[in-house]
Amino acid sequence: MSLETIEFTVAGDGRSAPLAGRAHCGVVGSGDLEVLLEPKTGESAVSVRIVTPVKGFDALWKRVVEHFVTESGVAGLSIEINDNNASPAIVALRLRQALAEARA
Repeated sequence: MSLETIEFTVAGDGRSAPLAGRAHCGVVGSGDLEVLLEPKTGESAVSVRIVTPVKGFDALWKRVVEHFVTESGVAGLSIEINDNNASPAIVALRLRQALAEARA
């Protein structure tokens, strides 16, 4: 199975608050994924790296992550996602779970 790596950056909006802690949520299993959140120093943008076996859904990944960043107000963050065929709803759920863990 070949994997595709998708990388992009989501600009901070100037209102977003940086995240203080790291978080790891989920597992790389069938229909699931793991999300790793790590704060970055000195940057307001959110950098994103996704490794997935599913090709051709770059625009959908970007929309899901941009919605998460806008909805949650995070900034200065690195998001790493290791996917194994998760649906967009599962992606959104794991991102929210990781954020809750990082803020706990």
